[in-house]
This record gives sequence, structure tokens and C-alpha cells, in this order.
Amino acid sequence: MAASPIVPSKRREEAVRGVRTEVVCTAFSNSILVVVTQYGKMGTLVYVDPDTVGDNIGRPSLSTKVLLGKDEPLVHVCAKNLVAFVSQEAGNKPVLLAMALKDKTMEGIQALREVIRSCQVW
Repeated sequence: MAASPIVPSKRREEAVRGVRTEVVCTAFSNSILVVVTQYGKMGTLVYVDPDTVGDNIGRPSLSTKVLLGKDEPLVHVCAKNLVAFVSQEAGNKPVLLAMALKDKTMEGIQALREVIRSCQVW
């Protein structure tokens, strides 16, 4: 009988809008790690945290904090759009996102979300 991994993880490599992309998702007990790279390196690290207060619809609002890398508005927008659903589906766990993206268009982000969803470990 094969032992299950202590920390569940899934990896996928795919061409997203013509760009070679790697995605790795790992579920820890207190958070989810998502690595999305089109450069073969981790890139900018962003902590996406669901706030406990939430909005009036019952969903928590997400705050983002750049831990390593360039702290610019587009990084925060990309991070929220890439992994908001991960946090929600994982029971509002925080997500640590490592991203190195060539294609930051809305179409590219939507395609990347589907690749992340295919690596679901939460």
C-alpha cells in the first residue's frame, strides 16, 4: 500500500496563450501555496489573506501583501484575480502566491485560473 504524501501537491505544465506555463499547488494545514511561472522561477511572492470582517454578501474581502518583489498595483490585481477562488474553496484559508508572468492580460489571467483549478489540492 502506497503512503499518501504528508503535504498534498499537484503540478501541471501547459501552454497558456502560447506561453509555456508551470503551476504547482500545495495544501498546508493553515494555508495554500500556489506557484505560477512563465519564466521558470518563483518571481514575486504575494500573501493573499481573507479578512475576517467580510462584505455584506457574506464573502470575506481579500487583502494582499507583497512579501518579495516589486510592489505595484498590477501585482495586487493579478494576485486577487488568480487566487481569490482558491481561498474561498479552501474554506477561506490564506494563499501564498508566487508568480512570474509574461502575459498579464485579463484573458491570460482567466486562462491561468483554469490551470490553477486543474491542480486543486484544497
